[in-house]
Amino acid sequence: MGMNFTLQESSTLYGLLAESTSDVILKTDREGAIVHASPAFERFGFRPPEARLPARLLDLVEPSHRQEVAKAHSEALEGNETGAWVEFRAITSDERQHWFEIRTRGLRDEEGNVYGALSVMRSIDERRHLKDQLFAATYTDPLTRLTNRAAFISMLDHMIEKEMSGCLALFSIDFFRTINMKYGQSTGDEVLVVFADLLREMLRSEDIISRIGSERFAVLLPRTTPEQAQAICHRVVTTLAELRHKVGESRFAITASASIAHIADSLDSTIERAELALFCAKAKGRNRLEMEKARPASTH
Repeated sequence: MGMNFTLQESSTLYGLLAESTSDVILKTDREGAIVHASPAFERFGFRPPEARLPARLLDLVEPSHRQEVAKAHSEALEGNETGAWVEFRAITSDERQHWFEIRTRGLRDEEGNVYGALSVMRSIDERRHLKDQLFAATYTDPLTRLTNRAAFISMLDHMIEKEMSGCLALFSIDFFRTINMKYGQSTGDEVLVVFADLLREMLRSEDIISRIGSERFAVLLPRTTPEQAQAICHRVVTTLAELRHKVGESRFAITASASIAHIADSLDSTIERAELALFCAKAKGRNRLEMEKARPASTH
């Protein structure tokens, strides 16, 4: 059996729900100005609309997400009743970043004219945190905390798609299998961490470092010429060889072979050229850097 409420009863019911829920209930006019906010509004660190700050729904939303929230509000006023939730980063009175989702419906008077909207806003901080953790687990190498092969492929593909200039460098720790067999896997793991830390220390902030295999690392060097990349990566190879690292109970030299290829043509082509140059570095005695072979000029 359905329940019918008078206007007064509906208003009272709304008040009870607004007082008891952790969701924020907002009433806005057609222009998006906040006319009323439930008590949870202030509990989440928003200023009450009576203070005139913020006075509009979009004032709660970080600029990068305002277009999506504005579109949802506009569609609600036009009678679109899909009720889809829209996620956004919020501007609150504290320094922390907070995520919310919002769903909006239009409000109509007795003649059917839309005079405003009612929105339900709820915190999704916990869900976003779990999503970020999952993203990190999917794209991060747990040992070195560098991005992994999946992330590297995605980023290189993006650079090629956007026709961004730059170079790809590959590094391979020399005789890594021998190190593992002679000193044990835990020592091998320490070698990987030592090399990852050296790359972080010696490369520039804009360079993107990934661990893409057992003993292999890739570095994307955006907006870098082959000559600049050669200078940067040669310094890494020579510095590594000059240091005797204490790893586990032993102190020994760690060396690496490296290669550089210009990012161009396609993802497969770029990786293939870098791999071939790395093979040459190893064939020529390791502990060295090789550039990709110059491609012949195209003829017409």
